[in-house]
Amino acid sequence: MKSDTPIILRRDCSAVMIPSGDILKLAAGSRVWVTQSLGGSFTVMTDRGYMARVEGKDADALGMEDAASPQTATSVARGGAEEVESLVWDQLKTCFDPEIPVNIVDLGLIYHCRAISLPSGGKKVEVKFTLTAPGCGMGEILKVDIRNKLVGVPGVEQVEVDLVWEPPWDQSRISEAAKQQLGMV
Repeated sequence: MKSDTPIILRRDCSAVMIPSGDILKLAAGSRVWVTQSLGGSFTVMTDRGYMARVEGKDADALGMEDAASPQTATSVARGGAEEVESLVWDQLKTCFDPEIPVNIVDLGLIYHCRAISLPSGGKKVEVKFTLTAPGCGMGEILKVDIRNKLVGVPGVEQVEVDLVWEPPWDQSRISEAAKQQLGMV
């Protein structure tokens, strides 16, 4: 969703500046333009030229509804590691770089993902991911986003998410579908 029409904020809300990751307060009555609405959050451009991410819980400030992420099937609560891992990948595809309208899986930001069986019968999920640029301040924001989405996967008892820088990310990691979506082919 991209809008050329400004939205007047209905109430104050917190946002995260992109790409610095700094927290900022958007004041009621100020104008913003929604540039992206994916993965349960909104990317907006402020009337001062800042790009910021507004969480779904603050959708009402934009006059919108919370675009919650798709829910996972609950029938595999004690399924095998492969079943849980498949659901984990589905959830990872609901996480988006706030500057790029492509999910983090298709951007090639996920370097490692596996589900490990625990003695309790549940699963521990390990994820290693990177960012498109080392100077991007969105690492901790995406880390929390990933963790929050994965703890909701049935059967997952533990989630470990690590931001890594090796090997450096490059455009060769982008999926063909994402390259088409971004007009790169």
